[in-house]
Amino acid sequence: IRPALADRRGEAMFLSTPQGRNWFWGLYMLGQNSTHAQWMSWRFPTSANALIHPDEIAAARDLLPERIFRQEYLAEFLDDAGGVFRGVRSAATAAPRSGPDSGERIVFGVDWGRENDFTVIAVVSGDSNELVALERFNAIGWARQRGRLAALAEHWQPAAIWAEANSIGGPNIEALQAEGLPVIAFTTTATNKGPLIDALALALERGDLRIFPDETLLDELSAYTLERLPSGRFRYGAPPGMHDDTVIALALGW
Repeated sequence: IRPALADRRGEAMFLSTPQGRNWFWGLYMLGQNSTHAQWMSWRFPTSANALIHPDEIAAARDLLPERIFRQEYLAEFLDDAGGVFRGVRSAATAAPRSGPDSGERIVFGVDWGRENDFTVIAVVSGDSNELVALERFNAIGWARQRGRLAALAEHWQPAAIWAEANSIGGPNIEALQAEGLPVIAFTTTATNKGPLIDALALALERGDLRIFPDETLLDELSAYTLERLPSGRFRYGAPPGMHDDTVIALALGW
């Protein structure tokens, strides 16, 4: 942009929501430094906009994880803006259990995988709000995977099994439904993935959901990232070379 402005000594205004300590933060800091007289910078929270009612901001605070609220509504540059889940290890106070209590409401979350990815079954108690079991496996055929899921369902008697329907999930779900299992298909899209992940992040952050200290689960939660796209939407996912199977299964179960 600068060469296009140079011939007439033109001006430019850069507007953005903060997203960590990236290039935009660098421009902002130029304006905060008195030695760079050509630059000025300002930062305004959403509350500075008189057209937005305070109740809307309060509602967003209740529904969003703290990190997203601070970035999107308080206009803060956060060091860990890419990380999604906070308080992960503080939430790891539960212990795996061998089976359900009498009359306990159990829900499964299932993320499918076979070779490069893993199939993960997260068993969540809707009464105690905790993860009570976690199964993770790969490199076995779909029939055996469905058999493992069916055996787990017979043991835990879940009220519902939320399973991702994307890719190979559809045929597996149909086969399990034909066997009488209470499987509900969840097709992950760019629209519904954000609320799914945000709900899990909020639950862990506020202590509404307890998990147990499974290192794979803790590592995947800690590494899970958020990227703001040019369209203004967010993209959630694991960093290159890592998995997010336990994250998706837990989010579906929750």
